[in-house]
Amino acid sequence: MGKKKENTPEIVEMRDGVVIRNTGSSYIVRLDDGKEVNCRIKGNFRIKGIRTTNPVAVGDRVRVGLTGGDADFITMIEPRRNYIIRRASNLSKESHILAANIDQAILVATLREPVTTTTFIDRFLATSEAYNIPAILCLNKCDSWDDEDRELGEAVSYLYRSIGYQTVIVSAQTGEGLDTLRELTTDKVTLLAGNSGVGKSTLINALVPGANLRTGEISDIHHTGMHTTTFSEMLDLPYGGRIIDIPGVKGFGTIDFQPEEVSHYFPEIFRIGRGCKYGNCRHTGEPGCAVEEALERNEISQSRYASYLSILEEAEEEAGADKYRKPF
Repeated sequence: MGKKKENTPEIVEMRDGVVIRNTGSSYIVRLDDGKEVNCRIKGNFRIKGIRTTNPVAVGDRVRVGLTGGDADFITMIEPRRNYIIRRASNLSKESHILAANIDQAILVATLREPVTTTTFIDRFLATSEAYNIPAILCLNKCDSWDDEDRELGEAVSYLYRSIGYQTVIVSAQTGEGLDTLRELTTDKVTLLAGNSGVGKSTLINALVPGANLRTGEISDIHHTGMHTTTFSEMLDLPYGGRIIDIPGVKGFGTIDFQPEEVSHYFPEIFRIGRGCKYGNCRHTGEPGCAVEEALERNEISQSRYASYLSILEEAEEEAGADKYRKPF
């Protein structure tokens, strides 16, 4: 005998709200009257045909069908003001939506235990540029820095400030930089991202008294962070605004970048590239390349150029594969 089909509860009322938590299997939606309901998805949601691992994201404005029981449904996503995505995994052709309808993104980075690489920073910033999301770099755990670390932290901060990114050096332990962080996040919806172990949860606990997010230890073997946030969640800031906390990620894969557009997502390369001899210059050995000349004069950092080349290579490989990929 076949498995008995479960009856879907009848929807008795439609309400609007915002998704404030995504647990993977269900969603918490805060309705416009402040009530929070647990929802599942009803229907098929896609963004312009892009395959995503999570069709509904924290920050989405949605229409909810209330059933009067404990099985309410998200029936529609309102048009997104914006969103930001990354590749779901290194081998995946799918994307993962980090958040929707945000005003800015703050990348929390650390110099050691764990080390946030400039490659990770640059990939996050390039993706923010691609989706027109203003990005801020937050260097955390400065209370653990020695003199050499402090010098490195100031150099990293200077590098990204010189490109045009706002940076802030903070410590949740001593309070250094927290006032600046509060000022930057006041009355805005902010995505907070970073590697596992960089101290996002500790920062949020400092900004949101009573949040009591679980914090984790650093692996003694690998000197990397261990996941403490297991789902994405939107938290209200007591001084106005909201923060979207997402699980820490080890790598940041870009997706759907066109090779000819990659330089657009590196502001200093795009600006200097206007002086190249050829308008379609990829800055990879072409004659009259203003970017490579600037690189020799140290007007563009080697680390940023290396990050640009790695993303360009991925984009070219993806573009090449798309030529032979059959439509589905």
